[in-house]
Amino acid sequence: MTMRRPSFPLAAVLLLVALLTLPPSVLPAWAQTPASAGAGTPSSAMRAAGPLAYVPNEGSGTISVIDTGSDQVIAELPGGSKPRGLAVGANRRWLYVSDQPHNRLQLVELGSRKLGATVALGESPEGVSMSPDGRWVVAALEGKNEIAVLDTRSNALAHSITVHGKNPEHAVFSPNGRLLFVSAEEGEAVDVIDFASRKQVAQIAVGARPRGIGFLPDSSRAYVATENANEVFVIDTTSFAVLARIKAGLRANGIAVHPSGREVYVSNGGDANVSVIDTATNQVIATIPVGQRPWNMALTPDGKKLYVANGRSNNVSVIDTASRSKLRDVAVGKLPWGVVIR
Repeated sequence: MTMRRPSFPLAAVLLLVALLTLPPSVLPAWAQTPASAGAGTPSSAMRAAGPLAYVPNEGSGTISVIDTGSDQVIAELPGGSKPRGLAVGANRRWLYVSDQPHNRLQLVELGSRKLGATVALGESPEGVSMSPDGRWVVAALEGKNEIAVLDTRSNALAHSITVHGKNPEHAVFSPNGRLLFVSAEEGEAVDVIDFASRKQVAQIAVGARPRGIGFLPDSSRAYVATENANEVFVIDTTSFAVLARIKAGLRANGIAVHPSGREVYVSNGGDANVSVIDTATNQVIATIPVGQRPWNMALTPDGKKLYVANGRSNNVSVIDTASRSKLRDVAVGKLPWGVVIR
């Protein structure tokens, strides 16, 4: 029996030939592949159901990317030799990561998932943060007692600001972008920089070994965790007066503030838990168990979930903020240092 070859309509054949000869930039959206979607655009694996959580793993030199919609790791990016502080560019093209052993800021391109340029900073960069308008990236330089300021328009170093405190670890913008609070790890103080003038305008005494810093959404108050004092200091950002001292857990270090401003979360590295502070009463109202050595944290933009990096457990605990309970642990790289969500 003779088999007949299936025939295809001539129009379908002509359409296929036309698509194959078109350049990727003009293909219709349904015919594009991630590789033809344009430089700097995240691939399909990076498209997610929710905002992305970026976790620098200082022990493995990687950055784990978690889809906060599914709580699944969807990518592992290179992060330099020892990534710690991290900020996400406003256009989501670049990650800015402190590479402590090499005294530099490492850029990571999200589209290609490859290491990009590096920017020399100075000895021992740690905490990194982004200005609210996305224009500036700042990095705390422990070895130089300075804050390095990078202009994201050129990805070049623009300024260096000297601080009075010794061994700065975190430099965090107030939500209105006017102030930069810097925790002086060995100075038992917080340095306050007026960012417009690039000058220090105050120094506020706090407890021993200040670390994490967070602000109320209206910028009226700052919350500073002090690791050796096991306390959180509440600071008025106009008068720079200490309004309250709140007893937290053992080795309090990380701070995250709920978008509503009603609650502040404190990671307690020695207790393997997170304290929840009611900002109206300045009282701890809940304690949530997490992994070992919880460190820096971040909330989803809607405030529904808190992600806590657990350095000794090599995972991230996901907390439901409504029920104040842990939902799950997400395995990441070795020695996760923090979380940034965007």
